[in-house]
Amino acid sequence: MPENLDRRKTGRPPPKPSRGGGHGAGIRTEIDQAVETQRHRRPPGFVDPSLILKVEMNGMSMEDDWEGVGLRLLSSDEDNTLVLFSSTEELTDFRRKLAAYERPIPAGQKDRSFSGFIDRIERVSTLEPADRLGIRLLERGFTEVSDFQDSENYLVDIELWDFASPATRRRKADEIGEFIEAREGEVYDIYVGPSLTILRVHAPGGALRPILSVPEVATVDHPPEPDLEAPSVVQMALDELPAVEPVPQDAPVVAVVDSGINAHPLLEDVLVASESFIPGVGPADVWGHGTKVGGTAVFGDLRDQIASGTLQKSVRLVSAKIITDAGQFYERRTLPNQMRTVFQSLNERFGCRIFVLSLGDDKAWFERGRVGPWAMTLDELAREMNVLVFVSAGNRNPRAGTIVEQGVTQYPQYLLEDGNRIFEPSGAANVVTVGSVAHGSGLGARHQGDAHVRAITERPNEPSPFTRTGPGAGGVTKPDFVDLGGTMVFSAVTRSLQTAPHLPEAGIATLNHDFVRQLFTSSTGTSISTPMLARKAGALLQRFPGASANLIRALLAGASALPEEASDRLRGMDVKETSSIVGNGVVDASKAAYSDDHRVIYFADDVLNIDRFAIYRIPIPAEFQTGGKRTIRVSLAYDPPVRRTRAEYLGTKMDFRLVRGCPVDHISDHYRSHSGQDTTHPDLPKKFDCDLKPSKTQRAGNTLQTGSISFTKDTLDYGNEYHLVVRCIGGWATDEVQQRFAVVVELEHQAGVQLYARLRARARV
Repeated sequence: MPENLDRRKTGRPPPKPSRGGGHGAGIRTEIDQAVETQRHRRPPGFVDPSLILKVEMNGMSMEDDWEGVGLRLLSSDEDNTLVLFSSTEELTDFRRKLAAYERPIPAGQKDRSFSGFIDRIERVSTLEPADRLGIRLLERGFTEVSDFQDSENYLVDIELWDFASPATRRRKADEIGEFIEAREGEVYDIYVGPSLTILRVHAPGGALRPILSVPEVATVDHPPEPDLEAPSVVQMALDELPAVEPVPQDAPVVAVVDSGINAHPLLEDVLVASESFIPGVGPADVWGHGTKVGGTAVFGDLRDQIASGTLQKSVRLVSAKIITDAGQFYERRTLPNQMRTVFQSLNERFGCRIFVLSLGDDKAWFERGRVGPWAMTLDELAREMNVLVFVSAGNRNPRAGTIVEQGVTQYPQYLLEDGNRIFEPSGAANVVTVGSVAHGSGLGARHQGDAHVRAITERPNEPSPFTRTGPGAGGVTKPDFVDLGGTMVFSAVTRSLQTAPHLPEAGIATLNHDFVRQLFTSSTGTSISTPMLARKAGALLQRFPGASANLIRALLAGASALPEEASDRLRGMDVKETSSIVGNGVVDASKAAYSDDHRVIYFADDVLNIDRFAIYRIPIPAEFQTGGKRTIRVSLAYDPPVRRTRAEYLGTKMDFRLVRGCPVDHISDHYRSHSGQDTTHPDLPKKFDCDLKPSKTQRAGNTLQTGSISFTKDTLDYGNEYHLVVRCIGGWATDEVQQRFAVVVELEHQAGVQLYARLRARARV
């Protein structure tokens, strides 16, 4: 259904600046310069007097004020820089208000006329032609208009601002097309929708350079690169596959709690058991969801596997069918009861320590600070059984109906909408909730010359348009991580957002439940990203079979990072908003499992009494105290008791501090003097405290925490030992004796510095 969206505000504006005389005249001069600059740059043949202004504001955008002077807001960014459109150069109403502002303060008024609006204007200028270069051109080294060469033809998309009605934008698109064709270029396609206007053209540089000075043009960029491999992989037969490696004998067993898993030919040696927990219903995957999830847990993205020349199986599977053949939950048993039965049965009989639930109740929307019975049961089971539970964050079709184009034009802002919040059970605190990032653009080769099909994500690792966002129970950061789950594509022809399997390139290649007809399929969603991450956890559990669930979670957190592509796409959002979309980021499985010569991981799998603290000694060799950028990262995971009837959902809380240059006796005395008194304690003086990022305030309350600090200057004055303080803070769980937890510390220097051998020898001593 179409949605009415409130304007999103970024907070209260700062106090209005105090302006001296001449501010209005200065703005008038800047406007005149902007008009003259654009008039001079306007290409021949473009005679309309339209105007683009770039305005830097102090505080919020004050969109109503700009509309009141006849200017249309086209975009705004995090530093309150606006792009505004005027259909004429006159700016009559704006100049009238400037004139009133410049007159003496009227009798009976405290401030100048319109001062609340004009005092907040810092600077007025215009967009430079180079500002219209798109991200893919920038990545290919284009920085100036002159980089377009006359002797070379370029395939580009020209996107217009949403400056007027579709009919007016169509006329402008036709005008640009005629200009290009007159200069030996070719217009492949033009799309004009309710808010989006795109031309796809193939033209020489001499035809494109002037277009970068047309006010109505927002960006010029190469089209998204197509994903060419998906259909060929999906259509492969058994005799076309590369060699299949057998699963290791000690591979961990992953329980997929879903619609069942069928006996696919590629699962013959890994499907340990397939059971139904629905009375009277067989274990076969009729609905077709569980086989996709299980295939992803075993192989990851099959396109990568096939491209490598060998199919590597990483885990063994047990299938627990709790979804009926019609795709519904079994109505005669509650989900908490069903979860407890399934978990205990599979753990006792098959040793399952990893459970994947790519399921959710989209009727039970998560309320901030509260969880439902399903989520609480999973939290209890994770704690009681010391198991890893991976839950999908859920999916949402961001736009439909008359506003479907906003799936492109309002990405990624709609990910923060209340309607995009996670639902049951993904708000649980002791489970690992997994969101999704894209694997690419989702476009196929057949879309290369078609402007009617638009990518939403442009590069791998940008947030998937459908992924849901946190926070979770008690405000904890959710999702915990993201992994590859596919993307969506806007089709103007069908007026819809398309995804896999209809569009194979938009999804992740995995196993098809109807394998007699077709071995593989393509699938999209957080239900795919969840087993992708569970597969990485399986590799960790195989390497550390005795590790607790907390240790595996902490190792995953210590090896996670926000991808550069996601960071670029979410620029303008604050840390809290970003973490609600991507959590701790994407996990590098090899970094989680191994140290390197220049990167050393310490870990402790431990317990701590309630209202007590522990101090860990962190050796800092001389090689780590100098010589360029060095990073220390600390990660903590714990599994507190929970109770949804309490105002505080978590029964205990934990935190950590990294201390340097302070004697251990001093540290112990300081924390002992505050132990057991309250939920906060005074920190040591700043000179001793390592200022980890995210900050202690942002980490607080999470059952999975990570923070890091980097040094570039020498730190010789702080000595050869730092100390990590881990504290368990009692809440309502006064009947608990101890809290289990795991902590991971990573020291990383520049490549070539031999940290590992030095620190391993020191640890043995």
